[in-house]
Amino acid sequence: MLRLIWILPMILAVQPAHAWGDDGHRLIARAASQLVSADVLRKAQAILDTDTSGLVRDTSLAEQATWADKYRDSDRNGNKQRYNATSAWHFIDIEIGAPDIDAACFGFPSLPRGTPASQGVAKDCVTNKIAQFTDELRSTATSDAERLRALQFLLHLVGDLHQPLHAGEDHDRGGNDKWIVSPAPRRSDLHYYWDTWFLRQLAPDVDTSLVQVLALATGPQRREWERGTPRDWTEESFRISRDTVYALLPQPGADGNYRLDDDYVTRANSAVRTQLARAAVRLAMILQQSLGESKVTPRR
Repeated sequence: MLRLIWILPMILAVQPAHAWGDDGHRLIARAASQLVSADVLRKAQAILDTDTSGLVRDTSLAEQATWADKYRDSDRNGNKQRYNATSAWHFIDIEIGAPDIDAACFGFPSLPRGTPASQGVAKDCVTNKIAQFTDELRSTATSDAERLRALQFLLHLVGDLHQPLHAGEDHDRGGNDKWIVSPAPRRSDLHYYWDTWFLRQLAPDVDTSLVQVLALATGPQRREWERGTPRDWTEESFRISRDTVYALLPQPGADGNYRLDDDYVTRANSAVRTQLARAAVRLAMILQQSLGESKVTPRR
């Protein structure tokens, strides 16, 4: 990954946490683009080509998959209007010790009649926003401008949902308050490990990681992964956070820091690879159902 956060992880403490990092989101979008029909890919690209925000470097699916983070953070150091309006949409904090998905999603608020999903209430979660933006993308009544926003958010939020620490947390702000001193060369938080470091361990470069993810995404489990709803995928991601991210975490040392053993790293690498593949399959399914000839009503 070429982002500075990959090179200097110590600056993470002053950086916003992004699920998977930019290259992880790009990887998911690239994989999904190979799982949809040529017609759907053409339609999606035509929508993205209308983006004039200048927040990402081009209108490709891979770059646009990073747009939602850039939009959220574009006024983070200013009036925070965009940040406050959309930051909660990127995750759902289900407590490991007392899981309540409805409470974690603020009761799954409905959109007021006539309100675009991109203008929905700030207190909402990634699970609900995926369903809302999917509804908009498939509807012929959606304006061109809102369809662009729906696609941009979906390209990103589907990836966010599959990062386990965007679904479960242990009173630690999704791993941001648990500090790891090895095996990475510098002290970094648990969230960084799961959104960036483990992904970096999959392969020496992003293209090789893409081959690995596609091998899983096109395997026999693809049909199984296409089943279910955003809520089902949320519960799946939560279980990984509970049973792998936290349950397998070694006890902290006397200094309060954690040291990850080889078994934890191996299991985490496997979970990350699988979650990236699941995200690609489900993103492709949403695009195919929304922009393809056959329209399938999304279920919640």
